[in-house]
Amino acid sequence: MNATDVVSNLGAMLASGGVEVVDCTGVLGPNTPILQLPPDFAKNTPKVEIHKISEYDSDGPFFAWNWMVLGEHTGTHFDAPHHWITGKDHKDGYTDKLDVQRLIAPVNVIDCSAESAENEDFLLTVDHIKAWEKEHGEIKAGEWVVMRTDWDARADDEARFLNADDNGPHSPGPTPEAIEYLLGKKIVGWGTQCIGTDAGQAGGMEPPFPAHNLLHRDNCFGLASLANLSKLPAKGAVLIAAPLKIENGTGSPIRALALVPKG
Repeated sequence: MNATDVVSNLGAMLASGGVEVVDCTGVLGPNTPILQLPPDFAKNTPKVEIHKISEYDSDGPFFAWNWMVLGEHTGTHFDAPHHWITGKDHKDGYTDKLDVQRLIAPVNVIDCSAESAENEDFLLTVDHIKAWEKEHGEIKAGEWVVMRTDWDARADDEARFLNADDNGPHSPGPTPEAIEYLLGKKIVGWGTQCIGTDAGQAGGMEPPFPAHNLLHRDNCFGLASLANLSKLPAKGAVLIAAPLKIENGTGSPIRALALVPKG
């Protein structure tokens, strides 16, 4: 089957419902959880604001539209390499300069939901990934890898979603070795259902925040606050994760969509 046939058949399967489009995106609005950094460490992103311009009224009789305040890394979002200091020298590391061919790719869904329910600080290790590959098949170059934790069930409560105490935030994520292992396979990017691509306690790892540090070092992408990963198979789906084409953007809210075969 040639590429023309593949695209034609995909279009037909989408139209017929043979391929389901799963929305892997959380709602973006004033109640969207926002990452909270210590005030003596860094400046925080503001809460999302949505302001009405008009709604079929004297400010615009035939149309409704709004203006917004939001950060690049808000809600379900994309981390471009320039987001982190290790990726600052990649000339194509901005949202308006990256290779869009890389944004649509097969996705590997590693289910850690049971472990994360038992331990909010659960860490995905190389051994976990290798065991998953033995069961489901090898992770290949150019593919997405995402960690299913079902953390999106907390997204309507910022306190539960951030899950912080006096020792900082507590949420599952990868070990440095796990990220290095995946990068050795030449993945396109890594994603999670938590507020960021790293575990809550990742600031104490070596290197600190390894998903950010190592992914962007290698010109790879990060996805955070994904939703509905429970609706995806371990393998066999395609993930579309396209950021807005923001000039010199370090990231962007996205509408993450997965194409999932039915039946």
